[in-house]
Amino acid sequence: MLILLPVCRNLLSFMRGSCGCCRRQLDRNITFHKLVAYMIALHTAIHIVAHLFNIERFMDCQLGESGPLNTALSKVGNGDYLNPIRTTKTNPTKVAFTTLAGLSGVAITLALILMITSSTEIIRRSYFEVFWYTHHLFVIFFAGLVIHGVGQIVRGQTDSSLKQHNATYCKDYYKEWGNITKCPEPVFSGNPPKTWEWVVGPMVLYVCERFVRFWRSHQKVVITKVVTHPSKVLELQMKKRGFKMEVGQYVFVQCSKVSRLEWHPFTLTSSPEEDHFSIHVRRVGDWTDSLFKVCGGDQKEFQEAWKLPRIAIDGPFGTASEDVFLYEIAVLVGAGIGVTPFASILKSVWYRYTHSDPDLKLKKIYFYWLCRETSAFEWFADLLQSLESQMLERGNSDFLSYNIYLTGWDENQATHFAMHHEAQTDVITGLKQKTLYGRPNWENEFKSIATKHPSTNVGVFLCGPEALAKTLNKMSIAHSSADLRGVHFIFNKENF
Repeated sequence: MLILLPVCRNLLSFMRGSCGCCRRQLDRNITFHKLVAYMIALHTAIHIVAHLFNIERFMDCQLGESGPLNTALSKVGNGDYLNPIRTTKTNPTKVAFTTLAGLSGVAITLALILMITSSTEIIRRSYFEVFWYTHHLFVIFFAGLVIHGVGQIVRGQTDSSLKQHNATYCKDYYKEWGNITKCPEPVFSGNPPKTWEWVVGPMVLYVCERFVRFWRSHQKVVITKVVTHPSKVLELQMKKRGFKMEVGQYVFVQCSKVSRLEWHPFTLTSSPEEDHFSIHVRRVGDWTDSLFKVCGGDQKEFQEAWKLPRIAIDGPFGTASEDVFLYEIAVLVGAGIGVTPFASILKSVWYRYTHSDPDLKLKKIYFYWLCRETSAFEWFADLLQSLESQMLERGNSDFLSYNIYLTGWDENQATHFAMHHEAQTDVITGLKQKTLYGRPNWENEFKSIATKHPSTNVGVFLCGPEALAKTLNKMSIAHSSADLRGVHFIFNKENF
């Protein structure tokens, strides 16, 4: 399982999107991905150090510096030797790094170092392509594992040899091995490599996953609408035969005009009830900049449909946000770009609520949006305005309570905010709910929710940074009742 998880993470994510009964457990398994990598790295480091010490000990035995018995064992046999160092003139470094085991070990170690270092947050976020391509060195890693033991350097006495004499007795007569009937010369051999037995299963699953993803990515995708939102945000509305999604899921997107090799994940911002699926792409890097251009985002009039680039879609893949419908009360927290999955959730929830879906358990949503500046996500503010107006028309304004916190502000902005605080709509978002400056007091927020909804399981969903995840998880535990009949906060998170 330790080997299986890193290789088939996307397969597990796909299962998570299609198998509701195992969603939470699969999420927990996937969170062990980093832990598995660190465990393998630690094991590799210990393995290398142990091999280096063994090589030195082998050399000492061959030189006669580790006692007469070890020296005698070092002289035994050729093909059935115990000590891989056969002469006193052998260079230990050469044995360690030029044999098949040594070369494969070096390849494994280098591949692991590159994969782990490129997975650090600073590289993954700033140089995603470096992270993406170096992660495929796992092929070299597993190939090296398979052939690492072929040389059979680690050896032991064969079973048949052990049956022929008493090792406890014969160790005192090492000078006379072969001359004493009950002490024949010992025979040694290495065990055949068996790593392939552990690798073949995950590799078969990985190949199957790649085949499924290749087949799905070649299904035709039609771009039905391209919308340019303020602050350089491009919305692509698409259709694909047989495409079924749930709220909060994401897809991998590839544009052949930009790059045939690069696939980038984007959260779906449409709801399952709509007749299309959509993504919102913010222009923040080379790939998104090129996509913006080929889709006509820089032009005043959009290109004809036949001029739009070919888009390939792989997915959708599941996330923790799908479980929002399992609760009567939901707390949704989006930080910055982490607000994206909640566009799909809010659309779908409101659609089901207004159509009196009998399967809808949700009775109340508390939504928190934390951002440094709302201009980057004005399209989301437009969605909130639409929901706000629809709720007022239907008299259901209490169903959704939302709070927008602007965390990146200065004194001039605060003064401007104070001057317009009495206006009917917020000067920043245009919503009736006024924008708040600073960060939420989570202690008070959780205490208030717990007081209003006793004896209820409250689902807390976050898409945001790890620091905020730790805070919300701590609050969820602290404000959950010890009584089974009391309020309980169940924390769910996803990273972006």
